[in-house]
Amino acid sequence: MKLGAFSVSLTVKDIHRSKSFYESLGFEIMGGDIAHNWLIMKNENCIVGLFQGMFEKNILTFNPGWNQNAENLEAFTDVRELQKSLKAKGISMLSEADESSEGPASFTIEDPDGNTILVDQHR
Repeated sequence: MKLGAFSVSLTVKDIHRSKSFYESLGFEIMGGDIAHNWLIMKNENCIVGLFQGMFEKNILTFNPGWNQNAENLEAFTDVRELQKSLKAKGISMLSEADESSEGPASFTIEDPDGNTILVDQHR
């Protein structure tokens, strides 16, 4: 199963403090808007999203159709196909992609320990 680019989305209390901390670890801003309380930071192939006031807990994020530089992949498994496959394996959905749609869509699931996993396709 190919899930696409991986990142960790962290809920942070102070976006400026978190930005400085991750910069000290060698991360650089890859995207986002600090004025709107979110940044995407990268160190080699490691991606961390910093989000202040947007969600309650940390999220593991996969982006079908993207590589680790947020560049489009020529071939990838559509989020709706991933969802169908997981549902067939008995995995419960917290939210679902509309399987009759095309293009951008997402779904969320939880692992056995309650960690949220977002599969978010942007194209």
